[in-house]
Amino acid sequence: MIRDALSVDAGDVRLAVYVSGPRDAPPVVLVHGYPDSATVWEPVRAQLDARYRVITYDVRGAGASDAPATRRAYRLERLAADLAAVADATCGTRAFHLVGHDWGSIQCWEAVTDPAFKGRIASYTSISGPCLDHASLGLRGAGDRGGDNGNEASKRPFGSGLKQTLKSWYIFFFHLPLLPEVVWRAGGARLWPLWLRITERVRPERDPAQLRNALNGLNLYRANFIDRLLRPRSRHAHAPVQFIVPMRDRYVGPALSLGLESWLGAYERTEIDAGHWVVLRDPRRIAAGIEAFVARHDAAADPADVTAFTAFNARAAAE
Repeated sequence: MIRDALSVDAGDVRLAVYVSGPRDAPPVVLVHGYPDSATVWEPVRAQLDARYRVITYDVRGAGASDAPATRRAYRLERLAADLAAVADATCGTRAFHLVGHDWGSIQCWEAVTDPAFKGRIASYTSISGPCLDHASLGLRGAGDRGGDNGNEASKRPFGSGLKQTLKSWYIFFFHLPLLPEVVWRAGGARLWPLWLRITERVRPERDPAQLRNALNGLNLYRANFIDRLLRPRSRHAHAPVQFIVPMRDRYVGPALSLGLESWLGAYERTEIDAGHWVVLRDPRRIAAGIEAFVARHDAAADPADVTAFTAFNARAAAE
């Protein structure tokens, strides 16, 4: 495939962006997770870019993108501003379809629930990455005050909160001082492909930035999780949402995508027999799920919303 590489100014960093597919096709932005770089999306890109303008980028600190100097610069609002910069540079005034996996999905929720992006995001596909605010409120047993909290809570299996806490052991580990860095440097990064082969039955291409991705990406957790756990916000989606839910996910339980109607409105949810790194294991299935949802929600952007979005991006870049 022919893939163009761009460097996009996002204020405090420059982001490495990769674009392929017909220029006039509907744009689809794919955002990777931890400890990956944009290369994790290449098998999915190969399935999509004959019909779509496919855009990926290395998030700040990963791959060929710059790493900011402070932990605070990895906060969700800065990650949303990065998405805005990438969209401005690659989509112009067109609305784009957004897809996130793992931490890519977590950070995309910030944009999907920010009114500044209203009209720019035509649809959102979330794979194995909940909204931290929704997850925190769910653990507290709280929903939207205007919704039927009892009915929504009843959709989650009994004990799902405890099960997810156990699945999330690595989040607690990543908050420990120094030890995660020692593990990654002592061989964790070198052995990462072996871990994926054993646990996910995939053989990823070697990523020369693996150690850098892992070390810098720890700031994603440390800058956001405790804050959102202690101070969750009321966040309502302004775009159609679908969840692709791998039922054998070792890290993100299926209950995290249940009972969210009061935040998302009517949303779609598809359970599949797959593990966490399904984007590598079964890219055809993921591409088909993305394409079907995109086809139902492809629409032009409202000019007023585009103007507001551009103003938001300009403010964020100046901060």
